[in-house]
Amino acid sequence: MTSPRVIPIVDQRPPRPSRGRVPAPMASSRTGDLLLPDSLHALPPLDRLKRPLHDLRISVTDRCNFRCSYCMPKEVFTKDYPYLPHGDLLTFEEIARLARAFVSLGVRKIRLTGGEPLLRKNIEALIEQLADIRTPQGQPLELTLTTNGTLLARKAASLKAAGLRRATISLDALDDTIFRQMNDMDYPVAGVLEGIAAARAAGLGPLKINMVVKRGVNDHEIVPMARHFQREGLTLRFIEYMDVGATNGWRMDEVLPSAAVLERLQHAAAQGMLPALAPLERAAPGETAERWGYADGSAEVGFISSVTHAFCGDCNRARLSTEGQLYLCLFAHQGHDLRGLLRAGASDEDIAAAISGVWQERTDRYSELRASLPPESLGAMRPRIEMSYIGG
Repeated sequence: MTSPRVIPIVDQRPPRPSRGRVPAPMASSRTGDLLLPDSLHALPPLDRLKRPLHDLRISVTDRCNFRCSYCMPKEVFTKDYPYLPHGDLLTFEEIARLARAFVSLGVRKIRLTGGEPLLRKNIEALIEQLADIRTPQGQPLELTLTTNGTLLARKAASLKAAGLRRATISLDALDDTIFRQMNDMDYPVAGVLEGIAAARAAGLGPLKINMVVKRGVNDHEIVPMARHFQREGLTLRFIEYMDVGATNGWRMDEVLPSAAVLERLQHAAAQGMLPALAPLERAAPGETAERWGYADGSAEVGFISSVTHAFCGDCNRARLSTEGQLYLCLFAHQGHDLRGLLRAGASDEDIAAAISGVWQERTDRYSELRASLPPESLGAMRPRIEMSYIGG
């Protein structure tokens, strides 16, 4: 087993993460071309808090063409920033092999992230490989992608043809001046709207639009965004500004709680600017967003409230970094080296067993713990992995 790589945090790298535990070989059965331990095939693992493994988020690049202050601030991610060399990145074949192991353990949904995933050359080839994977019951995966939308107008049709089922697009404002300031690359909002239209035309739906809300920066765009996407019939999700990574200068006073966002939408509805809103049932266990629907059935809004309403209790997500580190939480400070297992010649059986062993030891619930701590103590906590590296 090779030594794990150092993980990037700002311009330094933290202590080496622990390796995934590889149990002794077990009897196996075959599902497709993946050799699975019988016990794993029969009983998907639960973590220490009895949470199953259902969603896998795969970061395919640590690069992005935006410099949003809440994710990749320009003063840190300069032209001299030490991005991962190409040889350190997982190949598409390695990603697909790991994905099959995760699917054998219960994963049913895979989301490609970054950085900006559409910057990864020939990403369609990876999507084709992932789209061919079937669950032990023979069902296809829910294969999705999160993007800033800048390349969607050009790539939406080819992504759909490769097997991508749907897309989520990040857009933090409709006001062009505010949007250019937030992406810090002077990119116009019209380009993202063009990408959304192309994704819709290609059938990458149902589309979801993500808006990160920062108090005093773009919170005045809440109602205009809601009105626009309600008319478009698309789901808009409001995300509380989170303390992800170590470089975004997060402060609690810049967080606008989801409850306050909902209050603004309800006030707009009372003024006749929007249809009335009513709460909806969760789409599936472990979903991050609290759902509300417009009374006329035109669209939905969602609230992702990691800061004020932690949803750790049924979190069923794992994250695979660009260079093959397995993370168990968005707010993690270390990972488990799966690339090392792959490149040291580990069998499919051992890789599945390693993932299962790591998951069964999982106790992560950062957001719940943060809620119990005074704000002044948060800065003293261990530095966390940057979101551009681990994927959002």
